[in-house]
Amino acid sequence: MIAPPAPSMLRALPAKHRERLVRVAREVSFPQGTRLFEEGRHADRFWVVRTGTVQLDMRVPGRRAAVVETLGHNELVGWSWLFAPHCWHMGAEATSPVRAYEFDATAVAALCRDDPELGLDVARWVGEVLAHRLRSARSRLLDLYAPYGSGDPR
Repeated sequence: MIAPPAPSMLRALPAKHRERLVRVAREVSFPQGTRLFEEGRHADRFWVVRTGTVQLDMRVPGRRAAVVETLGHNELVGWSWLFAPHCWHMGAEATSPVRAYEFDATAVAALCRDDPELGLDVARWVGEVLAHRLRSARSRLLDLYAPYGSGDPR
């Protein structure tokens, strides 16, 4: 069974809130191999991918970083800016040339404080993305370690 895609900003936010957020965004490009952020460092921004792919990875002592997920078109890269202690929980690298909208966390937080309805919608969107990623990670772990995988045992 293929999981539905994570909620995109386009589907999750009403047009008026998307427009307010996009006004504080800037368009950025990253060549393949660019590290967007490193696990443990301060999280002060996030991105919505327009084109290309970004891999999320985790450090593994004595080994190369383990790729956890690959993100692409319309997907959110970075949620750690929203939750204390505002440190990245993973690393991220462009695995192809990437074009994205980059959002400054301080500017978005100010918008959310000034407009609680916008703040609730942003928090709900990020929460839905996190819930989707947790479900996906659970399925991958079941496929790796459970006796019958993540499928129906019937």
